[in-house]
Amino acid sequence: MNEAVNQGGVNAAIDDRGLATVEFFHPLSNSLPGKVLTKLANTIIELGENDQVKLILVKSAGERTFCAGASFDELIAIEDLERGKVFFSGFANVINAMRKCPKLIIGRVQGKAVGGGVGLASSVDYCYATKHAAVKLSELAVGIGPFVVGPACERKLGLAAMSDLAINSTEWRSAEWAFQNGLYNDIFEDTAAMDTAIEVLSGRLLTKSVPAMRGLKKVLWEGTEHWDELLAERAAISGELILSKEAKDAINAFKT
Repeated sequence: MNEAVNQGGVNAAIDDRGLATVEFFHPLSNSLPGKVLTKLANTIIELGENDQVKLILVKSAGERTFCAGASFDELIAIEDLERGKVFFSGFANVINAMRKCPKLIIGRVQGKAVGGGVGLASSVDYCYATKHAAVKLSELAVGIGPFVVGPACERKLGLAAMSDLAINSTEWRSAEWAFQNGLYNDIFEDTAAMDTAIEVLSGRLLTKSVPAMRGLKKVLWEGTEHWDELLAERAAISGELILSKEAKDAINAFKT
C-alpha cells in the first residue's frame, strides 16, 4: 500500500447520465483526517457547480464500516486552539458543502457510522443503509461532544434521538433504530439489495427536472442559513475541549 493510500483520499466519477459518485476511504475504518475532509468538501462543492452533474451519490470504501469519524492520530496531535478549530472546521466544511450544494445527495451507508460518520449520514438528502449500519456519537466519551455534527444530526433525528446518542455515547444504536428515527430512509439485508435500490432511485431522479430538484433542495434545508456561523462556533468549542488532559487521556485509552 503506497503512502497516498495510507493517508486516505476521495475519488469522484461522473457517468453519462449525470450521476456523480463520490467515494472517500481511509485504511483505519474510513476515519477522516483533515486532508480527506478538505478534499471531500471541495469535491462536493465542485460537483455542485458542474453543469454535467444532476445528482450526487456519497459512499465510502469497504464493507462493514461507513466511517469511524475523526482521526484519533490527528486529535492527539492538536496542541493549540487554532489548530483545533481548523481540524473541527473540516467537518463543518463538509456539512456546509452538502447543505449548500444545489444538487440532491444520496447517501450509501454500508456499515457502522461513528461521530462524524453520523454527521455525514445526517447531511445527505436521502440515505440508504444496510442492517449492519449501526450508529454511535462517541464524542462525549473522548472528552469533547458532538458539537459540530449536532445540528445536522438534530435536523434529521430530532432532539430526543440526537440527545440519546450524544449522552449515551458508548452505546451503539442499531440500523433499525436509525431508520425508525429518520436518519435512514430505508435499510437492507446487504449491499447488493441496497445498491439495487440506489440504482432505481437515482435512475428515476436523473429523469426529473434539474431546476425542480434544485428548488426542492432549498426547501429541504430552509432554516439552516446561519450554519456557516453556527458550525464555526461549534468547531471552536470542540477545538478548545480537545486540548484538555481529560480528552487526551480518553483518546489514548481508546487507542490502546
